[in-house]
Amino acid sequence: MQPNHIKYLSLFTALAALSQAPAYADDDSMKPDMGKLLATGGVSSVEGAAGGGITPWALISGYGTRDSYGANVHYTQLSTQDFRLDTYGAAVGIMDRVELSIARQDFKSDKGPLNGLKIEQNIVGIKIKLAGDAVYDQDSWMPQIAFGAEHKDNRGLTGLINGPVTALGAKNTSGTDYYLAATKIFLDQSLLANVTVRNTEANQMGLLGFGGDLNNSYKAELEGSLAYLINKNWVVGAEYRDKPRNLSVDKEAAYYDAFVAWFPTKNYSITLAYANLGSIVAPVTQNNGKQSGVYLSLQAGF
Repeated sequence: MQPNHIKYLSLFTALAALSQAPAYADDDSMKPDMGKLLATGGVSSVEGAAGGGITPWALISGYGTRDSYGANVHYTQLSTQDFRLDTYGAAVGIMDRVELSIARQDFKSDKGPLNGLKIEQNIVGIKIKLAGDAVYDQDSWMPQIAFGAEHKDNRGLTGLINGPVTALGAKNTSGTDYYLAATKIFLDQSLLANVTVRNTEANQMGLLGFGGDLNNSYKAELEGSLAYLINKNWVVGAEYRDKPRNLSVDKEAAYYDAFVAWFPTKNYSITLAYANLGSIVAPVTQNNGKQSGVYLSLQAGF
């Protein structure tokens, strides 16, 4: 089996090469046009959807316009005091209207009392643009609005503990988040604003399962992003994501981050951030359970 870093490199190389080649030799209409403005495809979130690092936006992945398509692959790593999260996946944007995404999350404790614990989760997502255009409706306050769903399948605990995630008190090993996102880009001010409302029962994005002894029903949680375009290649910003608390063993709290993203071309982007994930299983982790650290994400596509 190939080491993970070789697999990631192979995915990036293959997709970048695909973006340079015509889809059909005698049908240029099927070639990706990459007609959207630089950076308006967003980056890949840790759950696979296009947007910021921790929350989806109403933007559709890739640079294909309404007459074309786009796609990308990504790899993200986030290291905190006790844990490391590796996420990799792919997304396809179709006619700037529909986005399909898939992601794999590998979560492990590589230090502290839970050293050796591993959790894996698969995520399949869909996003549909409902109304508005974040870029071209500059004469209106109307944002781009999209509805999305992310189905998450937790593969269980291995290493230090072996068994389903329900061993920690979760009620279910799989679940689906539903969200409504509104995104507006103010070109004159070089600003992007996004508000997302997520209906969820996931514990720590689903890594600790779904539902629990404190709550076993869906709750609406608020997420938001604000980004400033320094120039066409550099973006800085911050994000916030509220979280439910369903488990008595985990004092789950809000996530937030501050990021800088570099878009050298439409084929590649690199995002670096400071991310704070709040408390994760505080009774048995260091630093009173508070987890924060460096977030690095690489994306390649068209």
